[in-house]
Amino acid sequence: MMLLATDLDGTFLGGSMENRLRLYRLIKQHPDIQLVFVTGRGLESVIPLLNDPLIPTPNYIIADVGATVVNGLTLESVEPIQGEIESRWPSTYAIRSKVLEIADVTFQEVPQQRRCSFYYNGDVDLEHIRQVAADFDCDMITSVDMYLDVLPRGVNKGSTLKALVELLHIEEDSVLVAGDTLNDLSLYETGYKGVVVGKAEQGLLDRTAGIDSVFQAAESGAGGIIESLSYFERFRKYGDLVGKRNVAQAKKGSNQLVVVYHRLPFEQEVVNGKTIRVAPKSPNGIIPSLLGLFEKGRSGIWIGEEVLRKDKQEVKNELIDEDKYPNLVAATISLAKEDIDKFYRVFSKEAFWPTIFSFVDKAKFNHDDWEHYLKINRIFAERIAKEADEDALVWIHEYNLWMVPAYLKPLRPDLKIGFFHHTSFPAADIFNIIPWRKDIIGSLLLCDFISFHIPRYVENFIDVLRSHTPFKVVKRINAAKQFLTYSCALGVDQMTKIIEIDGRQIRLGAQPVGVNMEKVERILKRADVRQRIGSSIARKKGKEMNTILSVERLDYVKGPLEKIQAFGEFLEEYPEYRGKVELINICTPPSQGMTIYDDIRDEVNRAVGEINGRFATMDWMPIQYFYRSLPFEEVVGLYATSDIAWITPLRDGLNLVAKEYVAVQGIMEGAGALVLSEFAGASVELPYAILTNPYDMKSMKESLLKALLMPEDERAARIQRLYDQVRYFDIHYWGKDFVRELEKTRKKMTD
Repeated sequence: MMLLATDLDGTFLGGSMENRLRLYRLIKQHPDIQLVFVTGRGLESVIPLLNDPLIPTPNYIIADVGATVVNGLTLESVEPIQGEIESRWPSTYAIRSKVLEIADVTFQEVPQQRRCSFYYNGDVDLEHIRQVAADFDCDMITSVDMYLDVLPRGVNKGSTLKALVELLHIEEDSVLVAGDTLNDLSLYETGYKGVVVGKAEQGLLDRTAGIDSVFQAAESGAGGIIESLSYFERFRKYGDLVGKRNVAQAKKGSNQLVVVYHRLPFEQEVVNGKTIRVAPKSPNGIIPSLLGLFEKGRSGIWIGEEVLRKDKQEVKNELIDEDKYPNLVAATISLAKEDIDKFYRVFSKEAFWPTIFSFVDKAKFNHDDWEHYLKINRIFAERIAKEADEDALVWIHEYNLWMVPAYLKPLRPDLKIGFFHHTSFPAADIFNIIPWRKDIIGSLLLCDFISFHIPRYVENFIDVLRSHTPFKVVKRINAAKQFLTYSCALGVDQMTKIIEIDGRQIRLGAQPVGVNMEKVERILKRADVRQRIGSSIARKKGKEMNTILSVERLDYVKGPLEKIQAFGEFLEEYPEYRGKVELINICTPPSQGMTIYDDIRDEVNRAVGEINGRFATMDWMPIQYFYRSLPFEEVVGLYATSDIAWITPLRDGLNLVAKEYVAVQGIMEGAGALVLSEFAGASVELPYAILTNPYDMKSMKESLLKALLMPEDERAARIQRLYDQVRYFDIHYWGKDFVRELEKTRKKMTD
């Protein structure tokens, strides 16, 4: 067996997240390892750790720098050790009064029993305080030139641990002690084997340098404890069990990736009155892609928001899926529903969303809401600063977290920060109407890597910079490798890759999100989906009916009303297609509580009703309109059986629907035609799509007609070419490519 007696802050709770998880698992999986927390904290501040699912429950707790000792499972005092300490403790108030009288120190406002604790600085005469302690038959202990404790004479971490080991009849050779500050010194004076973890207080390193039983580790925190297991022959079997760290990766720096996203990789459900977590129901491929980055054991933290539970309890850090992602922890930020609504559904959607998509007439700027936005961004930044390993990579997502870098960089200058925009990014004359544009740009320029879907958005960002600050373009690259550069509204031939501002280089990237191909393929292999597709195709045979599919979220930027109106005009101008085409329009409702979309919803309903009322017959309904969210499996079935996908947003950062349609048609070896808005980011990725201008009714009708008239062999050839592109640049390519670019920021950027 083994007894590990360890300090907490900087030791058992210190070091990289990966090393902490490795050590915690070892202890949980081996009941022959007894764990003792030995800490300067009061017992009250240790208790929250006992409810943390990541941290193993200690068998015993020695708190108050050795003055308190309890059973870790019951929190009952360990007698007779505690009784002996109590009998030697004089009046707390008398000691406190005397010390404050003679020295410029600050009493620690923390729960204190059997100890007197103070903060001090280098100007304090410690000998005077030591004499006061001696007058009360007490000792004085200091650590990190900041903390000072007065304790009963002879009471310290080491003496209480020694008494506990003797009471439990544990062999001295089975004990390993661990610490990192001078108030841990007494642990090493017991004669037990000990490890001073990396980055320990210099005073402790100096005082333990000559002790044969003490090993001074290179790795900090939990990593130092793991290192010592292999150093001491007595504990080597545990060192073998915990395994060796990847030395090559350790030399490169932290392997940890911190994902910062407003969504978590799970959702809440209440079952039998109890809140549980389940996998997201949304077909969003981004979450599975990000999770895939951690499948091979990469260390990671996923920081996201969640509605504060009814019991008002904060959610502890916990593993997301220990089998699939052994070193990935979810760090939840619990916010009141009112805070989330104001932050995301009101301010972000009313101020930033319309501006980002160039609908400036719909933008509403409220300075009180901006202050609330800053507050939420600061909460995210502080959580990242608290949780991230040293030199970790941080990947922040989306415009609602624009100000996180501004708060994070001063707190953790060691971190490498990447930012990805899932939306479009507007031209300078549009972006600059935002009242807080300087704050936002200043925050983004604290990132090491800033990425967008397509080169046009990168160049828009560069134009915004030109109106704010001088900078130097270090490197530009051709956009033609992956993107269209001409004959489309969003094409550019070159893209800025590296800029330099105030001596700092910042990388820029164009990385369009891809399709979750594995999910699509998995759905298409299901027998029920195949049967449904087969039945739909059989029903269409002999009917000469062309199915036009439109899938979009209800949002004015998606142009749902313009599309319906264009379809009505098409039926008016081309009567020969009446009864031969049907538009299946799936319009997913916005999040609950978003009233800004009420008007567009009513207008679309009215337009659909008017067209159906005018053109429908007993055998034919021109528009099948679904104002609801359909399961992704049903949408995949519609992708497979639709002759044309008519995707015509007025503006769109990317548009995954277009790519999903191509993916399904390509897998099924279909001959579907894709009609795509020139103002969707995906338009510069998909050169064989039929592009249309959604602001021009004539263009909308003519592009639809072109798709209907196109020979089947040409449609099949086009869809296969598009499929090659979509399959290669899939969701996993996107995730890995972003991380590769962020990792490059660790090197001097001369490439």
